[in-house]
Amino acid sequence: MAGRGAFPLSPLTPAAAPPPPGPGPAILRGPSPAPAAAAAPGYRPMGPAAAQYQRPGMPPGSRMPMAGLQVGPPGAPPYGAASPMRPGLPQSMMDPFRKRLLTPQAQPPLATQRRGVKRRKMADKVLPQRIRELVPESQAYMDLLAFERKLDQTIARKRMEIQEAIKKPLTQKRKLRIYISNTFTPAKEEGESGERVASWELRVEGKLLEDPSKQKRKFSSFFKSLVIELDKELYGPDNHLVEWHRLPTTQETDGFQVKRPGDVNVKCTLLLMLDHQPPQYKLDPRLARLLGVHTQTRASIMQALWLYIKHNKLQDSHEKEYINCNRYFRQIFNCVRMRFSEIPMKLAGLLQHPDPIIINHTISVDPNDQKKTACYDIDVEVDDPLKAQMSNFLASTTNQQEIASLDAKIHETIESINQLKTQRDFMLSFSNNPQDFIQEWIKSQRRDLKIITDVIGNPEEERRAEFYQQPWAQEAVGRHIFAKVQQRRQELEQVLGIRLT
Repeated sequence: MAGRGAFPLSPLTPAAAPPPPGPGPAILRGPSPAPAAAAAPGYRPMGPAAAQYQRPGMPPGSRMPMAGLQVGPPGAPPYGAASPMRPGLPQSMMDPFRKRLLTPQAQPPLATQRRGVKRRKMADKVLPQRIRELVPESQAYMDLLAFERKLDQTIARKRMEIQEAIKKPLTQKRKLRIYISNTFTPAKEEGESGERVASWELRVEGKLLEDPSKQKRKFSSFFKSLVIELDKELYGPDNHLVEWHRLPTTQETDGFQVKRPGDVNVKCTLLLMLDHQPPQYKLDPRLARLLGVHTQTRASIMQALWLYIKHNKLQDSHEKEYINCNRYFRQIFNCVRMRFSEIPMKLAGLLQHPDPIIINHTISVDPNDQKKTACYDIDVEVDDPLKAQMSNFLASTTNQQEIASLDAKIHETIESINQLKTQRDFMLSFSNNPQDFIQEWIKSQRRDLKIITDVIGNPEEERRAEFYQQPWAQEAVGRHIFAKVQQRRQELEQVLGIRLT
């Protein structure tokens, strides 16, 4: 507490501060009908039929279509050229006689295939319609799921409302009781221990009435500055003011005390400037009467000004960014017309610091009155306790972790139900018609094996002699002979350096 004069204004000793999953449903299949082929992807038929496996004059794996049809697959190269490879598969991995893998292709690790865990969705918790038809009791679960969806929407909406409410200042008015007391110490005679000069000590303290918060605020935290003005005739023009102003490094205290020499009653005046958060301003008297606002925050003053402009239709109907001033605005702002963007600049000259709280007190030095105390109640704004509760609600993650754990269990249960439903359908199809089911199953396994080994054509048919007795065989032989003759002609032209006609 900095003061003017011989005795500085010092704060009281502050009180001790309080311590600070898994994959989706899979189709069950039995063992592969050709385990040898699966174990050795690069196999070729052995025995007499091996010589007939490659058709002379035609690329490996190709087939001559019927007359009148397009030769080769759409976009395929002509016969005699290189056959297209499977995209993304290197040449060294392919057998030149069959589109088969020579060595098993290394699969990337699971960590590189999926960079993160699959994100769960609300749709993953819905039971399929067929399961609901089989188990009518599952409708109760679907009703709970619909209720949960509505509850989640309500909570999300409330969270957004709370976030918007926290951005605005939430304050409540409380009574701050200020205690002003003084003590007097008379002068000691010669030979007695103690001070030889009579003095008095003024103490200014205070506390909130009916404060529900657990953490008590220091008295000095309510004020921006405190000025004590003593009698100028007794203490002179240079020592009659004692001032305290808040600084960024100021430590809060529970009160202030001032000690001065003297043995007569002293009249003093206390000027208390409240520390408003956000800052408040006092309006020019003319504008205050016009808007009905005396001391408020800058945002509230701007809002009141806009409501007045809107109510009196001062906004220009053609140029919306302009305001046509009425006779009151012309007197206050000294202009006939102004832009909306000019209002803050013009309003800054009409804002003043709010008036301080003035308390007149008399310091008594009557020996019979060792301690005289006066009480004053003033209104102060404090943070609404609801704001702290809303902040804790938004920052709380305990319930969210518990809900996420329960959601994971629900997803696992739904996946297990879907897998059991797939197994039931598998067994039910087998029990209804075992023979057709086995045949369809073998066909499905054959298709899968063909896709896995990347085989083009049908090796089983190409092993038989009847396959080469079809009408396209003669045309294939003619095309092969013509391709060989053209190849030999080009070689001779290159060797002899002439063009044969």
